[in-house]
Amino acid sequence: CPFLLWRQFSSRSFPPRGTEGPAAEEPNMPPQAHAFTWLVARNLFKIVWLPAYFKMKLIYFCTLIGGSDCIKANAKSCGECIQAGPNCGWCKNFLQEGEPTSARCDDLAALKSKGCSPDEIENPRGKKGVLKNKEVTNRSKGTAEKLKPEDITQIQPQQLVLKLRTGEPQTFSLKFKRAEDYPIDLYYLMDLSYSMKDDLENVKSLGTALMREMEKITSDFRIGFGSFVEKTVMPYISTTPAKLRNPCTGDQNCTSPFSYKNVLNLTSEGKLFNELVGKQHISGNLDSPEGGFDAIMQVAVCGTQIGWRNVTRLLVFSTDAGFHFAGDGKLGGIVLPNDGRCHLENNMYTMSHYYDYPSIAHLVQKLSENNIQTIFAVTEEFQAVYKELKNLIPKSAVGTLSANSSNVIQLIIDAYNSLSSEVILENSKLPKGVTINYKSYCKNGVNGTGENGRKCSNISIGDEVKFEISVTANECPKKGQNETIKIKPLGFTEEVEINLQFICECQCQNEGIPNSPDCHQGNGTFECGACRCNEGRIGKECECSTDEVNSEDMDAYCRRENSTEICSNNGECVCGQCVCRKRENTNEVYSGRYCECDNFNCDRSNGLICGGNGNCKCRVCECFPNFTGSACDCSLDTSSCMASNGQICNGRGTCECGTCNCTDPKFQGPTCEMCQTCLGVCAAHKDCVQCRAFKKGEKKDTCSQDCMHFNMTLVESRDKLPQPGQPDPLSHCKEKDVDDCWFYFTYSINANNEAIVHVVETPECPTGPDIIPIVAGVVAGIVLIGLALLLIWKLLMIIHDRREFAKFEKEKMNAKWDTGENPIYKSAVTTVVNPKYEGK
Repeated sequence: CPFLLWRQFSSRSFPPRGTEGPAAEEPNMPPQAHAFTWLVARNLFKIVWLPAYFKMKLIYFCTLIGGSDCIKANAKSCGECIQAGPNCGWCKNFLQEGEPTSARCDDLAALKSKGCSPDEIENPRGKKGVLKNKEVTNRSKGTAEKLKPEDITQIQPQQLVLKLRTGEPQTFSLKFKRAEDYPIDLYYLMDLSYSMKDDLENVKSLGTALMREMEKITSDFRIGFGSFVEKTVMPYISTTPAKLRNPCTGDQNCTSPFSYKNVLNLTSEGKLFNELVGKQHISGNLDSPEGGFDAIMQVAVCGTQIGWRNVTRLLVFSTDAGFHFAGDGKLGGIVLPNDGRCHLENNMYTMSHYYDYPSIAHLVQKLSENNIQTIFAVTEEFQAVYKELKNLIPKSAVGTLSANSSNVIQLIIDAYNSLSSEVILENSKLPKGVTINYKSYCKNGVNGTGENGRKCSNISIGDEVKFEISVTANECPKKGQNETIKIKPLGFTEEVEINLQFICECQCQNEGIPNSPDCHQGNGTFECGACRCNEGRIGKECECSTDEVNSEDMDAYCRRENSTEICSNNGECVCGQCVCRKRENTNEVYSGRYCECDNFNCDRSNGLICGGNGNCKCRVCECFPNFTGSACDCSLDTSSCMASNGQICNGRGTCECGTCNCTDPKFQGPTCEMCQTCLGVCAAHKDCVQCRAFKKGEKKDTCSQDCMHFNMTLVESRDKLPQPGQPDPLSHCKEKDVDDCWFYFTYSINANNEAIVHVVETPECPTGPDIIPIVAGVVAGIVLIGLALLLIWKLLMIIHDRREFAKFEKEKMNAKWDTGENPIYKSAVTTVVNPKYEGK
């Protein structure tokens, strides 16, 4: 049963009895999962060796427990059944009396185990077919063979049809190979505002120079040119007559402002490009951002006027400023959103004053629809802005334009190589309920991870990459119509067209019998073994009229309050009443108004429903007398709780379900007789042994009254004490008496339930301490400590005296400052004596 439950949850089929292993698997089964499933099942049945019929019943019973998605779908027709899951089948022949119509829908193994013949099971499978599969083109540059662009194939296959069953993916491989010498159309769109004056001079010779460089890549190259400035309304330009004629003050070569102008359609003549571009003049506007988005939109949607071919399309956008986008038109009073249509008249965009700038998302859509890859050649100042824009526009690149556009050719070559070396698949809008998954196998066997498996990078010319694409329908279209989706590499015109056909009905529905008598007097079509009721009729056999009972009301009568399950998924709603499903085992029945009750899903004990001690009623056990509990596994008999003293649980607990529940946590055991933390045998008899053997202790005065309940024998030494087994059980004890002496005894119970005590007659008392060594040690310690202190004192005195003597010597050296004479005084050279001085 656990194995079959796993099978249900993993939505795997199980081989019916009689098949021979994995070779008999259904076509939708993953072979590894089926092989594992079959191996486990086969060996399980070999070990158990059940009779064939019981094996089949066991599988069915466990399948019902597992609750497959097919059963949960509650399908009323074959079409609903096959839409419930890829492993669901519909049995056309009648199953068993009383089973609801939905019982016909189950996984294949369960249907076969119920006895449904494989020929009677409807299980349509999805498949794929290739309608157009032209090989990719293999040729080298410079070959004599000159192919038209439409004759070159880079993607294979080109057209498929997929028949999709709900939940079952269909997978196919897509090959892409970059063709060598593939034609290229390049349109150069340039900002002609006044700040681009120097750049225009260098672009005038771009045509022939770029032609020479592109010849190294392709022999079929065309180039075109267009220019833009800004919307011709305030506040983007000055609308005064003088400024409209010449927006550049003092420069007579400036031309009137314009929004977008197509100067040159795509052409293979480089000299014509140089000639026409050489005639262009700079214009001017007021604000810094330009109207480049208007120009890009017109270049993308005006393919006929510009001359785009169905080849690689490159748009080089050259500017040194930012851009206006959707919403900015309100500054000029323009509120209508851009319509994404071509409005070129005489190669001039005529609706710039009427429609707002396009949004980025709108541009992305139109560039993708027209397979145009964009190269933004901008100055370093605006690199960050356009790199953010690049992240929003697939298959676009950004290059740094020098101040005068002198590096524009190398910039275009580098950007083209970067764009062409990357393959990103995109698909058209998917129908509701359809999902698509990609897995890429890129160059050198590397699995691509970018863009969720859609992308491969670093692809050179001639390299071949493969994609594995899975398409899955998660639901059927309401009208069951076919749908078409397209997959193509971004920036390329080639695509794969996939026609999706949905399997929403069974083949047997085409063989239905209208107004069949099997459907209650012809009130429905009998198809695939069941009735599909006519309008206004409902019920298993179309026996109910919607005039009498509304279908929604009828189902409501069959649902429990706050539940979405009809008849608890255990029966079928027939005219507002539940008809419960019957079980294989006739003793097992569903019951109740909503089939919510049964007599086999109660709690079990020892593998028996209600432990064999009660009856299962509505999934609850009703126990026999003297039994209680959810599974009637609790006995009310207390005999097993009776202790040897005649008390229940020794008076220390309660008897619950025949087992003692000790209320005193100190006591344990079947009858609460054991106490791990209570006094042991030795401690309990210590005082009585002491008073009887040695006439001392706490019970010395009451010994004859309290301590005569055991027989005591004195022995000479510990060796004479009884050893384990003589008698048994036996406790050896070592205790201290009131004089701190150790005494030894044993305690045992003989066969007559009498206590026997053996005591060593002489206690072991500790000897007193030896006084002389202790006194001598103390005196010696005092003397040694005194000597040590004297030595330390003497050492400190010596150090102190030496420091004092050194201090004295130092002061003696400085004594000349204390003689009372000035050490810097010098006597006079000449002495004068007063002759009149008499020394008085």
